[in-house]
Amino acid sequence: MKNTFTTFVGIFALAVLFPIRGTCQGMPVYDNTNFISFTKSLIESAKQTSQLLKTVQFLKDQKDNIEKVNNVIKQLKAVRELTKNNQRLFELVQRDLREILNSPYIKSNEINRISESFNEIIENSLDGLEYIDQILSNNNLKMTDAERAEVLKEMELQSKEMVVEVEAKTKRYREIIAFRELQHKINNRETKY
Repeated sequence: MKNTFTTFVGIFALAVLFPIRGTCQGMPVYDNTNFISFTKSLIESAKQTSQLLKTVQFLKDQKDNIEKVNNVIKQLKAVRELTKNNQRLFELVQRDLREILNSPYIKSNEINRISESFNEIIENSLDGLEYIDQILSNNNLKMTDAERAEVLKEMELQSKEMVVEVEAKTKRYREIIAFRELQHKINNRETKY
């Protein structure tokens, strides 16, 4: 029992002395000014982050607006080019077709074929203009501005191809007329033998 008592007293003494040693270093002291300045800096950082997020959203909105304006400008340029190409096409057909058909070297059976080939080009051009009108004015066609601009660009290329086709046909018919005129001169020349 004596051993047990001494062991108990030893353990009790260690238990009492141990915490005293551990707390001898003292309680940590908190500096309230550091805590307050840390809190203030956290609040300022949160405000800056919030402001930065608002700025990023504003820039995204402005980018979207610029893209919309850019697409509208592309559409306007494409429509202007289409109008210019179609006007040129009509002028070419009107001027050149009249010149070709009035030539004495075009046969009467060729007049209908020539007129039909030029009329076909003009009808395609008019159909393209009607389609463009539907694209630009009809809200039932679910298209974005970018898709409209793309379709208008394709139509512009088609109108350029039609102008090139009319020029090629005109050139071909003029060459036929020149050849027939030369042939007529050769066949009807006066001989001085």
